[in-house]
Amino acid sequence: MVPYVPYPPGQGKVGYTVPEGQEDGHELLDPSLPLLQHADLKDKVVLLRVDHNVVKKGKIMDQYRIEVTLATMYNIIERGGRPIIMTHVGRPYDKKTKVLTVRRNDETIDPVVAYLQRKLHIKFAVPLFNVTDNEGIHDIDTSINWLIHDLRERKIGGIYLPNTRWFAGEEDKGEKMERFVVQLAGLADVFVNDAFGSWQPHASTYYITKYLPSFAGLCMQNELTHVREILNPKKPFLAIVAGAKYDTKIGPLNAMYKKVDRLILGGLIYNTFLCAKYGVKIRGVEDSDIQLAKELVEDDKVGHKIVELPFLVESDTLEARIEGKYRTISIKDFTPGKEYSYVVDVDPSPFDEPHVVEALDSARTIFVNAVMGLMPNFWHGTSKMDERIDCNRAAQKFFGGGDTLQEFKSLHPGLYQKALESPKYYLFTGGGTVLKVIEEGDPFALPTVKALIANGKEYGYKVPTAEI
Repeated sequence: MVPYVPYPPGQGKVGYTVPEGQEDGHELLDPSLPLLQHADLKDKVVLLRVDHNVVKKGKIMDQYRIEVTLATMYNIIERGGRPIIMTHVGRPYDKKTKVLTVRRNDETIDPVVAYLQRKLHIKFAVPLFNVTDNEGIHDIDTSINWLIHDLRERKIGGIYLPNTRWFAGEEDKGEKMERFVVQLAGLADVFVNDAFGSWQPHASTYYITKYLPSFAGLCMQNELTHVREILNPKKPFLAIVAGAKYDTKIGPLNAMYKKVDRLILGGLIYNTFLCAKYGVKIRGVEDSDIQLAKELVEDDKVGHKIVELPFLVESDTLEARIEGKYRTISIKDFTPGKEYSYVVDVDPSPFDEPHVVEALDSARTIFVNAVMGLMPNFWHGTSKMDERIDCNRAAQKFFGGGDTLQEFKSLHPGLYQKALESPKYYLFTGGGTVLKVIEEGDPFALPTVKALIANGKEYGYKVPTAEI
């Protein structure tokens, strides 16, 4: 096996920051985690799970999550492996109606494949499978065997499977899942997980490890290494968290509150907190979420960690930014029972308020998983937030999440590019995964990572003697 050679100190692929003296980061990883660079890949078909969930309405919104997996692809190919790549895109399955809709023009991997072919000058084949209405793809058709033959013979550079969430078994927990996993495993000799942002135990991220020797890719390793800096942050630690629904983030939010020195909220999460604290009614905030948020309100009466942004943007409609139908409101005017329409953004002005400036400028670790406004029309609060965070040159700044990175790049392309190259910034591919790690208190407690470790024990994985 060709030995793994790390990049020189301080260098790496796009998005990789390698601390000097920790070029491979192995000492920060669980030694029982099987690593890609220790896998025998020569003439092996490698099933590679990535997080290329970057397509909206048929267009790539941000290439970053593709770019950070190129090192893993190169490592596989350079060491003789033949890649079959897979990712999910969007949410084709409606959990309420239990209908799976294959949107070929919207939630497709085709733009990703086109990008990779332009970038790498390698031909990728995309197999076509039968789709059942409302149920998706039931089976991996045996016609893929012809493509695997061409892959082994190096007539094509790789195979890219359709959106994994188009398959009926991807999010299933029963017979459909088992059938899909067995079919996936039949395609390859080795499985590599490079999808840090996809921590949920689905067929292509978790259950596949029960059938193939499995390893963590280079992007996965890098993310696991850096997330430890958030679990053990330099103080003061400031987190900025926003979201579209409170109940889905209550666990991570409560865990985050215990860890941080200061916390800034945005989006519907902030709206919910304000309703719970001040007794106001904001359109779009559910009563059940308000009840959940009261625990955080009580905690903050003691902790005083939440930095309130005092000015908000209220709009009569969610459809557009219509002159005369939106206005700035102040939380000083909140009284119990008072009703408001949609609160769609924080006003930019609070980021110049002394108490907010002090919280931002004194922090030595800043984690951002937040788009403060309803995009694309209400972007002003997010834009100002990004600018103010960059003013703190001493802090280690971590941004995470697809929407967070996408809007960061869209609003401040120059600053975004600087962040990619700066040792003071790190961009996580999965903001929700970072929140999950904080909730668990251990990056190696993620279901997908635990599955890799369990697989390593089953297959007798050991770190090569030369690296101990």
